[in-house]
Amino acid sequence: MGRYLVRRLLQLVPVFIGTTLMIYLLVWKVPGDPFAGKCGDRGCPDNYRAMMTEKFQLDQPWFVQYATYMKNLLQGDFGTTWSGRDVGEIISTAYPNTLKLALVALIIEGVIGLTAGVLTGLRRNGFLDNLVLVSTLFLIALPVFVVGFVLQWFFGVKLGIVKPTVSNEMRISELLLPGFVLGSASMAYIARVSRTSIAENRRADYVRTAIAKGLPMRRVVGIHLLRNSLIPVVTLLGTDLGALMGGAIITEGIFGINGIGRTVLRAIVTKESATVVSIVVVLVLVYLVMNLLVDLLYAALDPRIRYE
Repeated sequence: MGRYLVRRLLQLVPVFIGTTLMIYLLVWKVPGDPFAGKCGDRGCPDNYRAMMTEKFQLDQPWFVQYATYMKNLLQGDFGTTWSGRDVGEIISTAYPNTLKLALVALIIEGVIGLTAGVLTGLRRNGFLDNLVLVSTLFLIALPVFVVGFVLQWFFGVKLGIVKPTVSNEMRISELLLPGFVLGSASMAYIARVSRTSIAENRRADYVRTAIAKGLPMRRVVGIHLLRNSLIPVVTLLGTDLGALMGGAIITEGIFGINGIGRTVLRAIVTKESATVVSIVVVLVLVYLVMNLLVDLLYAALDPRIRYE
């Protein structure tokens, strides 16, 4: 396990360099005038152009700019915006809000999706099975912004059960509805994947043997069946954290959450390249770490998997 972990950590290095290089080139080196719109309708003065060109090394080759960015990044410096604001400060303000929202969404989709999948996988072709299949298909087909607006109006405006928008305190109770909206599509996929996995493993020889030994059905399902059926679900949940954080733009906009999604959207509109690159780099790190954790969890769930 130790050698495997070291090998996987070393494999993350070229992946991280490659993805950050691609992001850097796509954002920083797009064709066009980097000063367009920075000074309003009029063009920027020559002294301002010269100062910004020197500050951001715009006159240097792309590989020099990228090397400088990576050197600063490894020292914890995410750079500054055109207005001089520290990008690290922007991320530290918005990132915890999105992380909290994504974790709430992850828990909701995991609990509801897995519960629905287990119940329908054990009792296929019944009323509950058909209900879950129809409702999950409904959630997959509907865009997130439609689900968000409908639930916000119904529970927040019509019934008044929850607040239509989230306050600056970001209480867990306020995040339940946005978390459900953000994780609705993934919850539907988890329910379907776990349903299929449970139904397939239920016919396996080790399950029949456990039942023949007279073990209680609760133990058969909880210890033997569920543990071996969780691998595809863990894969979805593990990789979904980064997807939820990156895809929270619409949900944060609907519920007024000042998170990474709204921040990167504003940065794209105002052409703040340093902010866009740094936020995407953070999301890449989340993806890489979660993928590593998922691989390590495989061995804990399935004894047949051994890493050397």
